[in-house]
Amino acid sequence: MLSVIIPTDGVEQTAVATLSALVPGAASGVVREVLLVDRTDNDVIERVADIAGCRFLRMQGSPTAALAAGAAQARSPWLMFLKAGAVLDAGWIDETTQFIQGVAASGRPRAGIFRYAPSPYPESSLRDRLKAIARLVAGPLTDQGLLIARDHYVRLGGYAPNIRRAEAKLLRRLGRSSRTLLRSRIVMVGV
Repeated sequence: MLSVIIPTDGVEQTAVATLSALVPGAASGVVREVLLVDRTDNDVIERVADIAGCRFLRMQGSPTAALAAGAAQARSPWLMFLKAGAVLDAGWIDETTQFIQGVAASGRPRAGIFRYAPSPYPESSLRDRLKAIARLVAGPLTDQGLLIARDHYVRLGGYAPNIRRAEAKLLRRLGRSSRTLLRSRIVMVGV
C-alpha cells in the first residue's frame, strides 16, 4: 500500500527512531517497503537497513535529490516522505489507512501532512519558536512529512533534485485546497 522514503545523513539514532515508529505499520500491512537513502560514505545506514529489512540507496547530492531518488525506486502506489528523526504517534496507521481510502473513494487527488508536535525533551530555542510562527503564518513545513499518491506526486512534478527549496515548492504546488492536515502528530527527535 505504502512506500516510506527517508533521506539520512549517516546518523544511526535518528534513522532508528523513525524506523521504530514504522514497525507497527509494517506489521499491519500498511507499510510495504521502507527506503533509506543515505548521502554519506560511511556504512552505518546500510547496516541499519540490512538489520531492519529496509531497502538501501546510496547517493550524492542534496536532501531533495535523495527524496527524488527514493520516490523513483519506490514500488507502492502511495508514498510517504519522512525526515530521519521524525517519529509518528501511535494513531498514524488507522488515520493513514482511512485517508488513503477516502482519497480513493472521492476521486479527488489530495496529500496528507502530519500535525507537528514539538519534542517534549529539549528546551525550546529561538529557532523552534520562529518555526512555530512560520507554521502558523505559512502553513506546514517540510519536516511534517508528506503522504501522497504516486500519480499525484508525478503530476505535480515531484521533488526537483536541483532546485533550491524543492520540498517547500512541492508543498506550495499542492496548495491549501489539495492537502489535508492529519490528526496524527509527528515529533522530530535527535536533530
